[in-house]
Amino acid sequence: MKVAVFSAKPYDRKFLTAANIDHAHELVFLEARLTPETAALAGGFPAVCAFINDQLNQQTLGAIAASGTELIALRAAGFNNVDLQAASELNLTIVRVPEYSPYAVAEHAVGLILMLNRKLNKAYNRVRDDNFALDGLLGFDLHGSTVGVIGTGKIGQIFCQIMTGFGCHVLAYDPYPNPACLEMGVEYRTLPDLLATADIISLHCPLMPETYHLLDQQSLSHLKPGAMVINTSRGGLIDTKAVIKAIKTGQIGYLGIDVYEQEENLFFEDWSNTVVQDDDIQRLQSFNNVVITAHQAFFTREALTNIAKTTMISLTQFERGEACEYQIHQRQFGKA
Repeated sequence: MKVAVFSAKPYDRKFLTAANIDHAHELVFLEARLTPETAALAGGFPAVCAFINDQLNQQTLGAIAASGTELIALRAAGFNNVDLQAASELNLTIVRVPEYSPYAVAEHAVGLILMLNRKLNKAYNRVRDDNFALDGLLGFDLHGSTVGVIGTGKIGQIFCQIMTGFGCHVLAYDPYPNPACLEMGVEYRTLPDLLATADIISLHCPLMPETYHLLDQQSLSHLKPGAMVINTSRGGLIDTKAVIKAIKTGQIGYLGIDVYEQEENLFFEDWSNTVVQDDDIQRLQSFNNVVITAHQAFFTREALTNIAKTTMISLTQFERGEACEYQIHQRQFGKA
């Protein structure tokens, strides 16, 4: 089957090409993001393969459906960038990669915690400049700290396991408690109680209407003063302007994010020779208690291998007229 792969980077080519050996699809790699302006590039392709910052809104979906596209293969777990109602009305099949490597994301969240706590980024730069002083690098023991986990699906569960291994007291908030987390001693709390109690808050829930700006000015007012906030899920879970204000007042003592509310026009590209016009990201980077990575939590060999394999399986199932194992069905539409 002929497939247009949008937002394609060199690593996408490498892993998708390797996974395609046993499937023999015709993959056409396009660097452009899929947007209403670039939708014409999908003309004549029965399938498109999209990533998290492609704009799969009603206008884009209408354009690609009109030019013959029937399948959208998301090489990601989240589908908050897809207008699912429009896709249904256009009879577009949407498939995704529900699990690629929850360990990758959970481990990256822990990496952000360690970097912020022990000032590893600052320590590295100091030693590179032959400065071996320890002033300003004081951290705290993770052992005995209280960690609040918002969202205890597979990634949240693994994160809980890791933090339990550090000797932390782990609290969680999730409308659907995970039995595996309960078995390891995780204590479920209400969101305000968790925010008021935890030294470290880590977000591992999907972005949906109910979770949009989950951490806003009101909810952040419950936060334990000086707490650490980690987000490796989706940028829209936190209200960026409210978080900036909370950092300035000291309500947030540390912030580690791998995702950003307005990342769509920034991440996965090199802007080092330009002046970035996003005032919020520039303000965040000015704080010495903030660490930002560019949506790399998923970026491991294992994850990219699984993403590519799952995507190829879905393409082949669709081409053969079989039920797509990883299809997003109508009943999920309210859970994006």
